[in-house]
Amino acid sequence: MTRLILATRNAGKITELRSILATAGLPHDLIGAESYPDIPDVKETGITFAENALLKAHALAQATGLPAVADDSGLCVDVLNGAPGIFSARWSGTHGDDQANLNLLLAQLSDIADEHRAAHFACAAALALPDGTERVVEGRLKGVLRHTPTGTNGFGYDPILQPEGDTRTCAELTAEEKNAISHRGKAFRALVPVVRELLG
Repeated sequence: MTRLILATRNAGKITELRSILATAGLPHDLIGAESYPDIPDVKETGITFAENALLKAHALAQATGLPAVADDSGLCVDVLNGAPGIFSARWSGTHGDDQANLNLLLAQLSDIADEHRAAHFACAAALALPDGTERVVEGRLKGVLRHTPTGTNGFGYDPILQPEGDTRTCAELTAEEKNAISHRGKAFRALVPVVRELLG
């Protein structure tokens, strides 16, 4: 069985990708980066989601000698010309402070009318092999931004993005409902044929 390493220590992401690969019938043993605690986190110096995903995947593939999968994702707001984008996790200045990021974004959009609150979640998922071979695929979830957060599921900007065709925010969806339509779900599912092509 081919081992695949996922460039995250987030247990939720590992579970999600395991489920997608298993559903697709791929016999790959997926392990998280926590199995290699000596490998430092990679600085995300790219200017696109794809560049950052590839940076992380290549670094892990080189360090472990295993095929590596990485993703980078964020929220892109139309009226902000695609921001916060790659800066989504540190929009407020502190990396990973979901509440501060959410509060700042809502404050910045406080005067923006409903018809101009279009946004989408974007995700780039990359596969890199130790020999330097690389592939990257992308997924999107389009929607509109609410004025106030609603729901307690998910994380990040989930409480304010209402997917197209739904009346609920991403934070009001079950994990199964969200995975079926999410940017990350779409990107990882698009990665399945790539894994099959390169790894068998």
